[in-house]
Amino acid sequence: MQLFGTYDLLMPMPKHTLLVRLTSAMRPKFCATKITEDFIATDRIESILGAAGLDPKRETIVYGSRGTWNPYLALYALQYFGGSNVRVYHDGIEDWVAAGRAISRDASQLPPVALKLEINPTVAVTTKEVVGRLNNPSVQIVDARTLQEFRGEDIRAIRGGHIPGAINIPYEQNWIDPETPAKLARKQITSNVGMSLKPAEDLKRLYARLDPSKETIVYCQSGARASETAGVLQQLGFANVKVYDSSWLGYGNTLDAPADNVTFFNVGLLNSRICAMQERINQLEKELLEAKAQK
Repeated sequence: MQLFGTYDLLMPMPKHTLLVRLTSAMRPKFCATKITEDFIATDRIESILGAAGLDPKRETIVYGSRGTWNPYLALYALQYFGGSNVRVYHDGIEDWVAAGRAISRDASQLPPVALKLEINPTVAVTTKEVVGRLNNPSVQIVDARTLQEFRGEDIRAIRGGHIPGAINIPYEQNWIDPETPAKLARKQITSNVGMSLKPAEDLKRLYARLDPSKETIVYCQSGARASETAGVLQQLGFANVKVYDSSWLGYGNTLDAPADNVTFFNVGLLNSRICAMQERINQLEKELLEAKAQK
């Protein structure tokens, strides 16, 4: 799994509350390998969190940039390691600043704590467990990826496609305006306010095909986007939400796991395009040298 994190105390908080800021500066910190997306050894995580003064058993509020999945990934990780009172400040630093509240640019260091973490396996599910739950009427699966990934058109593993029976609801649909990142990239807008969560009633309509009383497994490519949807479902009152941490990276690369809309990555086509690109680079370098020689 990928947990991104630097931690600082933003403001004075109640005695038992931590406010944790999550950024993308430390991507591999909790991730054992990029292949499995598994957590590193628990004792190492105890050392990392303990040195930062973060105890999952304390009330914890996690924030980042508005709408991003990073704080939700921290929510999932802290719940996995025993946190039971963790919340996400979805609108994040932008909302805080817009409200005129005080901010600090100083690095914070909480007193170190000695931790003995207790794993909570009820918030996660493995590839083997997902396969074992296929066709189980008491289990529902949500695919939080794009429609192109779901259809197998955008391949990000050995094969494309989706888990049989999964319902595709891209995680961006949780936002008021799912097109906000694209609009920002095109400079059509200057604010990410469209990445605020939809009102609760709109979110309930978005997930109306799901039964809040059933076990709900959420996946994406690597568990990141899935963590945001899982957090939203928890807020809506879904009783048994699990993040499939390895997600399509693990499932798509497990070739004996049943899948729908299966497509395979065309390595030969990629190699031919790389060769063509290299030939073009060589030609441009030759032309550049000839132009310099004529001067």
